[in-house]
Amino acid sequence: MTPGAPRIPARTLGVTLLLALPVMLILSVRLGVTTTLGTGQVVDGVLAVLGLGEPLPPALQTIVELRLWRALTAAGVGAALAFSGALIQGLFRNGLAAPSIIGVTGGASLGATVAILLLGGYGPALLAVRDSGMLTLLIPLFGFVGAAGAVLLVATLSSRGGRFSVPTLLLTGIAVNACIAGVLSLISSLLLDDWDVSRAILAWTFGTLADRSLFHVMTVWVALGLSVLVLPFVTWELDLLQGGEEDASALGVDTRRVRLLSVAAAALAAAAAVSVAGQIGFLGLVVPHLLRQLSGARHRALLPLSLPGGAVFLLGIELLNHGLLAERALQPGVVMSLVGGPFFLALLAWNRKEVDSW
Repeated sequence: MTPGAPRIPARTLGVTLLLALPVMLILSVRLGVTTTLGTGQVVDGVLAVLGLGEPLPPALQTIVELRLWRALTAAGVGAALAFSGALIQGLFRNGLAAPSIIGVTGGASLGATVAILLLGGYGPALLAVRDSGMLTLLIPLFGFVGAAGAVLLVATLSSRGGRFSVPTLLLTGIAVNACIAGVLSLISSLLLDDWDVSRAILAWTFGTLADRSLFHVMTVWVALGLSVLVLPFVTWELDLLQGGEEDASALGVDTRRVRLLSVAAAALAAAAAVSVAGQIGFLGLVVPHLLRQLSGARHRALLPLSLPGGAVFLLGIELLNHGLLAERALQPGVVMSLVGGPFFLALLAWNRKEVDSW
C-alpha cells in the first residue's frame, strides 16, 4: 500500500461523486416495485417532509417517505462501511483488510444480536419489552462494543512488536468470523420457536434496508459524523505509517494515538452501519480499493473520498438489484457477498507476487 500517482485528481473525483450522490438518491426514490414516481413528485414529497411544501396525496407521500428513508439509510451505510474499510486498510497497511474480512462487521452483528435478544425478553425483566425505547440505544451501543472487541482482538493476535503480519491478520479474521458465525448459528438454532426474534436476527445476518425510518437515518449519519471527526488527526499520520511504525515514530507520529483513534472511528462507523442494516460484507474492501486505483493511496484524499464513494456504490448496487429483480430483489448483504467474494479472489490473484512474499 504505497501512495501512487493519482490517475484522476482527487478534487475532480470528489466533485463527480458529490454530483452523482443526489442523482442516485432521486433515482432511488423515483424507482420502486409498486410504482415509478415522477421527478416532480419526488421533489414535492421531499419538500413536504422538510416542511417546505404541501404533501402529496397520502398514499404517494407515504411511498416517497419510505423510499427516502431507505435511500438515505443506504447512502449512510455505504459511506460508513467504506470509511471504516479505508481506515482499517490504512491502519493495517494492507488493501486486503476490510471490516467484514477481519470480523468487524461480524462483531457488530453479534453485538446487535445480543441487544435483540435482550429486547426480545431473553434478558432481565427490565429489558423484556420488544418495543422498548431502549432500542434506540442498545443496538448501536452493543454493535459498537462488538465491533471494537473484534478489531482489537484481531489487532492483538496479528501483531508482534508493533508490526502486523498480513497472513496472521487474514487468518485471525477468518477465525474470528468463523467463531462469530458459530455463535450466531447457535443462537438462531435455539430460537427457532420464537419467530419474531429469529426473523430479526436473520434479517441482520443477511442485511436489510427495508422499512427504514428517520431513526435509522439519524443513527447512521450521526455516528458517521462523529467518526469523521478523526480525519484531521489521522490522515497525514496514516500516510507516514505506510513506511512502518518505527519510521513513523521517528517522524513524530504518536502511533498509539493513531491506532486508538482509527480503531474507534472504524468500529463506530461499522457498528452504526450494522445496527441499522445488518451485515453487508465486502463493501469496505471494494470501495477503498477502487478509489485507490482511481485517485491514489494518500489518505488525505482517500478517506474523504470513501464517504461519497461508498454512498454512491451501495445506492447503485441497490438500484441495479431492484431494477433487474424487482419484487425478487436480493438482500443487500447477499448481493455484496456475490460481488465482493469474487472481487476478493481477483484481488488475491492480482497481488499474487506480493502475497507470495508475505
